[in-house]
Amino acid sequence: MVCCVLALLPATWLFVTTDDRLHTTADVPRAKVAVVFGAGLWDGEPSPYLAHRLDAAAELYRAHRIEVVLVTGDNSREDYDEPDAMRAYLAERGVPDRRIVSDYAGFDTWDSCVRARKIFGVDRAVLISQGFHIRRAVALCRAAGVRSYGVGVDAVHDATWYYGGAREVFAAGKAALDAAVRPDPRFLGQKEKGVERALASPR
Repeated sequence: MVCCVLALLPATWLFVTTDDRLHTTADVPRAKVAVVFGAGLWDGEPSPYLAHRLDAAAELYRAHRIEVVLVTGDNSREDYDEPDAMRAYLAERGVPDRRIVSDYAGFDTWDSCVRARKIFGVDRAVLISQGFHIRRAVALCRAAGVRSYGVGVDAVHDATWYYGGAREVFAAGKAALDAAVRPDPRFLGQKEKGVERALASPR
């Protein structure tokens, strides 16, 4: 029983510390930047789960609740490019390309949050993900120095959804460790002015 309690402590931490930071697309506080986390590609196109996240970002942009979208994902191989696929999807839905910024080294949630703060200079953002992941994203970005508001988009309760929910129980442990230790991401690199330039561009 003690082992079970200890195993669930990180997940409990996520729920307790993020309850006041979760919103819908209709009531999320306005922010200059939204961060959309990668969620896989199917034949080079955003997976359905990722498409739902990007649809929410486009909706927020059209509603003038955000000004710039930072898409963060995996581009560790030449034949796999989440950020560019995300960028193209948003552009097709009315978000100007000049208002989209790509982070090609968002290999996991912690890396994306740290890079948003240290590389792109984001200190306040709306985070967009599925409900099973958004609490972890909010908690980690706050630990990385980004004042965050989470939008958990709807998703069909299919096998992927149940897998994602189960995975979060274990991912919460790593999240708690990352928040406590605050390691550098796998790739940090030099500071970039992409977000600054995007905010200065015509809407």
